[in-house]
Amino acid sequence: MGLHKTVNTCEWRSQYNIIGTVKVEDKMPTPPVLTKRQIEEFRRDGFVTLREAFNDEDTKTIIEWADEVEALPEEPGQQWVFHETSALDGSDLINRIEYIAPFHSGFASLTEILKTAAGQLLEEDAVLFKEKINFKMPGGGGFEPHQDSQAGWEAYATNFISAMVCIDEATIENGCLELAAGQNKQGLLRGMEPLTKVDTRDMTFIPVPTRPGDVVLFDAYTPHQSAPNPTTTPRRVYYATYNRASEGDHIDQYYADKRKSFPPDIERDPNRDYVYKV
Repeated sequence: MGLHKTVNTCEWRSQYNIIGTVKVEDKMPTPPVLTKRQIEEFRRDGFVTLREAFNDEDTKTIIEWADEVEALPEEPGQQWVFHETSALDGSDLINRIEYIAPFHSGFASLTEILKTAAGQLLEEDAVLFKEKINFKMPGGGGFEPHQDSQAGWEAYATNFISAMVCIDEATIENGCLELAAGQNKQGLLRGMEPLTKVDTRDMTFIPVPTRPGDVVLFDAYTPHQSAPNPTTTPRRVYYATYNRASEGDHIDQYYADKRKSFPPDIERDPNRDYVYKV
């Protein structure tokens, strides 16, 4: 049953005390659940891909949600919007939008749906740590090789699972996600800077093309990268990142800390330089 088939509506209150209207149905969408084989694949490689994790109807809804978030007004104190300059024509592009769930009940529900698979890999209940859409519009830049924990995440919890939901088809040509299998077992390789050629000389980054509705899960120590997008089609993907519930609920503190060092573009001091590290 699709996300838009409703029997009534109700008021929904998030953990951030933001009220929104969410549609309720007889049966909520079934969360992606990993098989024993998929869990074993994750244990071996540090990531696993779930093809067609969401059906066509639910995928269409997620795409509509992404369109809605992109169209939201950019205001201080709301969703966090970051921009970049197109390498194709110099135009202004949305690079990514973070902190979405407090202001969009659809993505708030998606963070709940993805908890099941994240909890399977964390081997206990999961709690949301952060979330975002990486847009990678035509002319958008790529991401150098890195581990997510390099961004100081170890100050909050010991490990994390990120669930990537494909919104637009991601291809080798437009910069799909690339992951280095088994390299998460090395632990943290470097601090707040991209991995070097020395760090990655024995790594093979595997491109993982995805179609809308596919989900890729990986942990915070799995090295990954993606190329720029020189094509004419966008490559949007949504990320929800979770930690073990037993290690605490850190999302408010994480965003409070990040706001001090790397706030959304609209909240920045024009007299200060901000540098994106990893």
